[in-house]
Amino acid sequence: MTYDTEPTGQPGVTGNSNRISTSPEAVLSAFRNHLHYDLAVDRFSATAHDEFLALAWAVRDRLVDRWIRTQNEFYETRVKRVYYLSLEFLIGRSLGNNVLNLGMDEAVKRAMATVDLDFEDLREEEVDAGLGNGGLGRLAACFLESMATLGVPAIGYSLRYEHGIFKQTIKDGYQVEHPDSWLRAGNPWEIARPERRVEVRFGGEVRSHTENSRYTVIWDPAETVWGVPYDVPVVGYGGQTVDTLRLWKSASPDDFDFDDFNRGDYFGAVNQKVAAENLTKVLYPNDDTMVGKELRFRQQYFLVACSLHDIMRRFHKTADSILDLPDQVAIQLNDTHPTMAIPELMRVLVDEEELDWDTAWDLSVRTFAYTNHTLLAEALEVWPADMVERLLPRHFQIICEINHRFLKQVAAFFPGNSLRREQMSIIRETPFRAIRMAHLAIVGSHSINGVAKLHTELIKTRLVPDLYSMFPERFNNKTNGVTPRRWLLKANPPLAEIITDAIGDSWTRRLEDLRALAPLADDAAFQERIRKAKRTAKNHLVEHCLRYYGIALNPDTRFDVQCKRIHTYKRQLLNALHVVSLYCRLHQGTLKDYTPTTFIFAGKAAPGFALAKAIIKLINSVAEIVNHDPKSRDLISVKFLPNYRVSLAERLIPAADVSEQISVAGTEASGTGNMKFMMNGALTLGTLDGANIEIVQEVGEENAFIFGLTTEEVEKSRGYYQPQWHYENEPLVKDVIDMLFTDGVFCPGERGAFEPVRRFLFDEGDPYMHLADFSSYAQAHQRVQDLYVDQAAWTRKSILNTAASGYFSSDRTINEYARDIWNVPLPKSPYSGGATKECNQPE
Repeated sequence: MTYDTEPTGQPGVTGNSNRISTSPEAVLSAFRNHLHYDLAVDRFSATAHDEFLALAWAVRDRLVDRWIRTQNEFYETRVKRVYYLSLEFLIGRSLGNNVLNLGMDEAVKRAMATVDLDFEDLREEEVDAGLGNGGLGRLAACFLESMATLGVPAIGYSLRYEHGIFKQTIKDGYQVEHPDSWLRAGNPWEIARPERRVEVRFGGEVRSHTENSRYTVIWDPAETVWGVPYDVPVVGYGGQTVDTLRLWKSASPDDFDFDDFNRGDYFGAVNQKVAAENLTKVLYPNDDTMVGKELRFRQQYFLVACSLHDIMRRFHKTADSILDLPDQVAIQLNDTHPTMAIPELMRVLVDEEELDWDTAWDLSVRTFAYTNHTLLAEALEVWPADMVERLLPRHFQIICEINHRFLKQVAAFFPGNSLRREQMSIIRETPFRAIRMAHLAIVGSHSINGVAKLHTELIKTRLVPDLYSMFPERFNNKTNGVTPRRWLLKANPPLAEIITDAIGDSWTRRLEDLRALAPLADDAAFQERIRKAKRTAKNHLVEHCLRYYGIALNPDTRFDVQCKRIHTYKRQLLNALHVVSLYCRLHQGTLKDYTPTTFIFAGKAAPGFALAKAIIKLINSVAEIVNHDPKSRDLISVKFLPNYRVSLAERLIPAADVSEQISVAGTEASGTGNMKFMMNGALTLGTLDGANIEIVQEVGEENAFIFGLTTEEVEKSRGYYQPQWHYENEPLVKDVIDMLFTDGVFCPGERGAFEPVRRFLFDEGDPYMHLADFSSYAQAHQRVQDLYVDQAAWTRKSILNTAASGYFSSDRTINEYARDIWNVPLPKSPYSGGATKECNQPE
């Protein structure tokens, strides 16, 4: 290959235009110059990663001018800004997405082909950013892309984790965790802003005094760390708006103690540096220990302290009065992780801005909004009060004052009801004194939203009914969505091309336009094109898995996929139990005319979640037997794809025929994987949980496979449900359980390997109703089998699923947030009510 340097640019591409133009010639010139001047390599010494970096920088060049122009426009017009605080932003890889949203696909491919390079190969050199773990972070990434596409003046705030949650491998069937050192080779998209560093304080004591009749509080911290911002551009589709993801890295004010070093205490000399940098060392440190809990809490406060300082700095640059804060600033808390932002803002308003409490509280409540993402008690954060008081003594005082004033409201609203007062208090007293972060977020926000209709109703009726009765006007629903640019246009080019050929490309900005596909669902020629696109996606996944994992998949089989975080409520175990039942029926001779199926699992278990890790072992043990048994291997195949992440999802989701969304009803807040699968034409096999309900409402229950107990039935049966009854009265359940836990068919030589799973199902009462739903689940699978043999009927339903997926665009969701919660006009929104509004000018 040849890529000689052309420092003066290509003919006709000179000066600054060389860094702005998106022509193939300009891209190639920039690529060559970055190789030569930034990496100091030539065609003989450049590695594949060098080539990726040079191309990434060339693309970033084309973002920077638009980025600066966007921010200047926001500043000059004094628009209201949205600040999205999230402990996760699971953005995946950025090269392909940035090229797509800038409209540079063909230019980049042509430029790279000129020097005998393949754009797809260069994309594979990029590692996924280790900034998230699951749906929470992926949602935040989709939202930020949609905000940029719709022209929302927004900044996302998170932490610049040195290591992601972990890199997963499978050894002897067990999950093994390795450091996810995603920053080892650098991040070409980020720009460090050390001049904007923020001082973050911990510990110490609080003093108070009265001066000129004003009560003043002074916080004397015991330790200080710096927050150093790194900015990542987030370009909207079409390249008109470039918003910012600001990531904070922790650093010590002093690199090392020179006196300790001179005394020969070389480890002690860097203790402070190590302690400070640990704050952003890893995403979600294991919090099984008190030390881990403290590190997580420090991380959360570090994020909000840095972000609030930055938000107030920006606000003061253009604001006329502190009283304008809610008119210029909207802060969205993505789950409870950033909830310490509420007492932090109160500290700033009362202690630094010197406002009285009532005025400060009114401004704060009107500024904050909170999104709840879970109904599970274990996921609702509760922090020990003594730890909070020790680490943030002034904030603890503020939380106590918030709670004191709130409980006076409770007493007035529910007179004489001490039990309600206990249940509603932000600070609980038993079994140990602790702060309920969800309660703090609800009391301190003007908007509380769920992320699916069922989820929102359960928040109001089951999670916090008393808080809802006090503040009913604050609660609302905003069903999640996903960006169609990454999850269809980029992830599935063959299908996207077919759609655009059929109905035009307006769907890329207004996904509801996919409805125009519905009349084509019965068109035989169109069906055939859809089947070819699915086969292409399967072939791409097959090639990828063989090349990178050494895992062989058969594209001639039905791909039944469940890819998500491994958790008991998500019920990967139910899926595995069904696979065992097929294997059992095959050996009993009762499985007839079965279409060969590959059951694909992917997902990570939290390092401290032993039961979830045992389920991974069970799945892999079942795979080991089923995949090698001559009687089953051509009919039933089980594959666990390790290290599930965004880039793998982009290959896996387009290839799926069946989308497994099988959480027990009333546990999944929404889900977004279900939407991505639907958009790509997979048929949903699921319970009436989360957004599955809205999927069925959009596409029709006849175009999905619904099974299992409803939320109401689950709740009613909790008092009497006995998993043992199903074992004793359902022969297939008994056969499956015996084969797994008694006969040792799937764990030869490892007796007891599945004992934690058996205890969970029987001794612990099967809290997520696996056995209660098993028969219904097996029947749903039979309906899948019966339909799949009729490929015309299957493809028809696949087309109808894609056609009905328009509601699940994150553009629609962001339009609703902007209209109902943030009060931010959307000049670039194609949605009703957004296109005619102008930027929010100061009054």
